[in-house]
Amino acid sequence: MFNSLKGIVGEKSGDTLFLATGGVEWEITLPVTDLSALPGPGEEARVFTWLYHREDQMRLFGFAGERRRNTFLELLKVEGIGPRAAVKILGGIGQEDLERALEAGDLARLEAVPGLGKKTAQKMILALKGKIAHAVSSPAAASPYGELVDALAEMGYDKRAAADALAKAEASLPPGAEGAEREKILFREAIVLLSQAG
Repeated sequence: MFNSLKGIVGEKSGDTLFLATGGVEWEITLPVTDLSALPGPGEEARVFTWLYHREDQMRLFGFAGERRRNTFLELLKVEGIGPRAAVKILGGIGQEDLERALEAGDLARLEAVPGLGKKTAQKMILALKGKIAHAVSSPAAASPYGELVDALAEMGYDKRAAADALAKAEASLPPGAEGAEREKILFREAIVLLSQAG
């Protein structure tokens, strides 16, 4: 329904932003990290949004960027995490820090986030490892074989391990293999390497 709202910041209070757009002032709930990243009162800001709608209530959630909103939506897929909990989690840990903790399976770092217990942190690692790493921060996502890495990840392999396996497979490619044939060989060899590693 809404992708984003652009308007003038009226007030920031706790985890709430008041944003004026064309005669309407929106009340938007944001992670505190995102709220602090936005301009101050009287300045223009763009907020990426997500609408929570139930029979008894409607609430608009906001984020400083699309990447943060995408992470929020991934968090909602984890059992036991609702919108308010997801906002609290994002407010207690930066994006890069969260991605590193998930990729490394760093339970201790996740447990240090206010309000995040051990069981929920474990569920987050199981559900999200390899799914929210950004291309800039993840060597796996930065692989020249992004589509192949994604395909292997969909089969259940870790993205970083998949990227490493593809790099090794490339080193043993027969001369003259190009285009689709090259990708097919790389994909097959990577699966062999990943299976042996497992």
